[in-house]
Order: sequence, then C-alpha cells, then structure tokens
Amino acid sequence: MSSCLGLYIESNVIKYAKVTRDRDVLKVESFGMKFYEKLEETINQIVSETYSFKTPIAVNLSEEMYNYFNMFSLLNKADLKKAIDTEFESFCFEKNINKNAYESRYALVNNNDDKDKIKVLHVSANKATISKMIQIMKENKLTTITPIGMCIPNIADIKPKENILIVNMENITTITSIVDQKVYSVDKIAVGSDEVLEKIVAKENSYVKAYEICRNSTIYTMEGKELQDEENEYLDDIMPTLYKIVTKLQEYVADSTIKYDTIYITGTLSVINNVDLYFQEYFTEEKCEILRPYFVTDNTKINIKDYIEVNSAIAIAAQGVGYGIQSMNFKDPTFSDKLPSWLTGGSEEKKEGKKGGFKINLSSGGKGLDATERWLFRTAGGILILVLIYVGFSIYLDRQISDKIAEVDDVKSDTLTQISLVENDTNSVKQKTNRYIELSENLRNISQRVEDAAKVKNNIPNLLTRLMSIIPKDVQLLSIENTTGTHVVIGAQSRKYEQLGYFKAKIKEDNILVKNTVISTQGEKQGEFVKITIEGDLP
Repeated sequence: MSSCLGLYIESNVIKYAKVTRDRDVLKVESFGMKFYEKLEETINQIVSETYSFKTPIAVNLSEEMYNYFNMFSLLNKADLKKAIDTEFESFCFEKNINKNAYESRYALVNNNDDKDKIKVLHVSANKATISKMIQIMKENKLTTITPIGMCIPNIADIKPKENILIVNMENITTITSIVDQKVYSVDKIAVGSDEVLEKIVAKENSYVKAYEICRNSTIYTMEGKELQDEENEYLDDIMPTLYKIVTKLQEYVADSTIKYDTIYITGTLSVINNVDLYFQEYFTEEKCEILRPYFVTDNTKINIKDYIEVNSAIAIAAQGVGYGIQSMNFKDPTFSDKLPSWLTGGSEEKKEGKKGGFKINLSSGGKGLDATERWLFRTAGGILILVLIYVGFSIYLDRQISDKIAEVDDVKSDTLTQISLVENDTNSVKQKTNRYIELSENLRNISQRVEDAAKVKNNIPNLLTRLMSIIPKDVQLLSIENTTGTHVVIGAQSRKYEQLGYFKAKIKEDNILVKNTVISTQGEKQGEFVKITIEGDLP
C-alpha cells in the first residue's frame, strides 16, 4: 500500500488531499482547503494535521507553458529527442527567451490530422520557479511536481473510444482534451476563479467569505433568470467570468476537428450551484457534467461536493501514487529519494531481530534511540554500504584491467609481425590501385552521363501527358521544371484551394510522382488566384 499527500497551491489557497493506493483501489483519507498568508507555515500545518511527516508529497507545477510539435513517426528515440529539442530551441528564439532557463518534459500521441506523424505535447517551466518550490518543501518529502492540466484526467472515468474535455476553473482555466483515453492537448485560458474572488474580496475584504459566497451562489436556468438579481447580488461579479470561459470553450470546440462526447467541469468555480446547467445551455451536442472522482462513492457523512472542491489536489495525489504520465514529473529524484526507507527514516518503530533463539534489541540501555542516534546509525550504515560497494568494485576492476593488459600485449606483438608483412604487399599494390581507380572513375562518369541523358530524355513530355489526364479544369499549370535528375517542380494556380488540393492528391494517388517524395508549399493568394508549388521525384 502506498500513499501520497497532494497539494494544489494557488496564490491565496491550498487544496489538499491524502490518497492511499492498494493495488488499483484508491481511497481519500483526508482532504480540505486552507487560505494562507505564509505558505511554508500553512504547508507544515497541513502535513501535521494529516500525519504526513514521512509521506511522499506531490504538488502542482506553476506558470508552465504548453507547446505542440509534429514529428515523423519513423524517427527513432534518439533522433526524436533531438528534433524536439531543436523545435523548442526555435520556439525560444522566436519568443526571445533563454532555453537554458527552462526545464522540459513531453508526451507523444497519435496525430489525428496526419497519420504519418506523431504529436508532441511539450511542457516547460522556469527552473527558478521549480527550485523555489523545492526550497519551500525542503523540510518535507517532496517527490512529484506535475502540471495540473496533465494530471486532472487521473480522477475521470474515461471509457474506451470516448473523447472528453475537462475544464478546470482554478486560478486560471485549463482545458484538457482526452482522445481515446490519452491526453491529446492542454490549453490555458487567462481567466478563472482568481478574477471572481478578487472582485468579491474587494467588497468583503476576506478570501474565506468570498469563497463561501461562490459556494452558496446559484445560477438559474433561462426560465428562472429574472430571479438572479434578487437572490444573489454577487452574480454580477461571477457571470462575466463564466461567460468568458464558455465563449472561449465554444471557440475551442468549433475549431477542433475532434468530436467530443462529454465536457467535465471542475475547479473552484465548479462549486457554484447549477454551473453545469449553465454550460449545457451553450453546448447542445456535448453532455456537460461536474467532474467527480470515479473512485469516490456516496457517503452519508461527507457531501460529494466537498470532494469535488479539491479535485485538483486529489488528481495530484493520484499522480504521486503512480497514476497518469509519470514522465511529466518535474522533480528529479535525489540521492536520498533512492535510498531504502530504513536509511531515510521511513519507520519510527523499534527494530528487533533474532539470533540463536534470543531477541536482539537494537535500542540502547532498554530505551528507544533518539532522533540524533537514529540519524547517526543510518548515516554510518549508509557510508559503510557505500565503502563496501566501492572497495568490491575497485578490486573487480583491477583484476579485469590486469587481464586485459596481458591480452593486449599478446595481440600487440602478433599485430606488429603481421603489419611488417602487409606493408611490403601494400607498396606494390598501391601503384596499380591508383591507376585502376583513375580509369574506373572516368568510366563511371561517362556511364552516368549516358544513363542520366537516357532517363530524362522523355521525362517532361511523358509527365505532361499524364498530368493532362488528371488535372481539374479549374487548375492551370504555370511551369514544369526538371531541376536535378528525376526531381520535378510544378507550378500551378486556381481560384479554389480545394482544386489544388485535389490536384496534389491525384499526383500522389496515380503515382505520377513518387508518393512519399511529393511535397507542396502552402497556398499563396495573389489576386483572385491561389498559387502553389508541387515537387517530387519521377517514378
């Protein structure tokens, strides 16, 4: 059984949830939220209240950037990594930012728009921001730093072949797209709960009260719209932000080539009553629901709405116990993270062993070891293990080196003898070889010129004949050029983009040019015509 304390930290509030995992069963042991002024003190208070002194802690990444790159699917792992680094370097150059100041992670998904390519979901964050969080958590066992947009799907009940959107309305809003049970994209909207809370705090001078006002506010359906002003004067502070989010979400869905089945709503603003009905009024084809953790069952003692308030913290804790994309962890493991728990203080129990039928009490004088003594024992044990490993490894390497030196001496002696024999033969062969190379090169050049001339003699006429059989009537050929060998560049124009697209597709489909070499420029509008250049190799 493993456990993790998830902390979702924003500018004024911390949402927390302690989650345990027993095989594939998740359970929320404790949860809540605290408004804070001093971050470190509040974190230590949460750790104390949840008894998480030795429990791994997971937190959210802040101020992260999401970028998307398309790569050829045939690239091997090493070349793919180099290509992604190059793309991110180009992005940093365009944005005039220092690439070395950012830490990056990425995930790969199938590209729905181009089956020959894979989509790279690239996440980056400032190293200084990450280091600051690590410094704040130095007294606790921080193991995971993950972007909330990538781990919020951990708590959603995602069915196979189901496409969903998760709208997480926290400080700012993130839209996470899940296609076929994989995170396909994450987009950020610069509005969220922070905008609403700040307006209410300006009136009430209290974040706690502002949050309670949101929690007790109700959005009425179109039939009860006239009651809004009478029921809650703060709806004027809430509704403009919700409208901005809904509008951006409508644009997102309209521009997407993916058909979504369900839109899940979560985050601080999801505590507003009937917010799902408000979203549903704007989306007639997609089902809108409040996101509830799939493993949480109805409990008469705890309102399900209380769980939903801390969805972000639960999702982060689930990431800490092994769910989600583990490569998205921006916290690199330290040496102490890799040590066994008995060296790092994972257990506070007295250690006992058996020898010759007698119990051996490892405490001194019949009393338990204090913290300093335990630390000294663990440190000494760790140093001893490292020394033994170092000595053993050194002896093994010394023996291997001695054996290899003896082998090298034997091979060296034999090689010198063979070299002297080879040198005599080499000198006699060199003269004849040079003459042979010269004659062969001349013959090869002549043959190549003859072969190239024969190949390209009828290329252009044959190409024109084949093009005339497939060219749409609205497409005009501007030029055909045989640049090098069998490579051909075709210039064409049309009044319609789709005619040029059809023309290019027919060139590939009928193998007029070799299919995998055909490329084209983007259409360039000049007057009433769209011009493109198509190039590729003759078959």
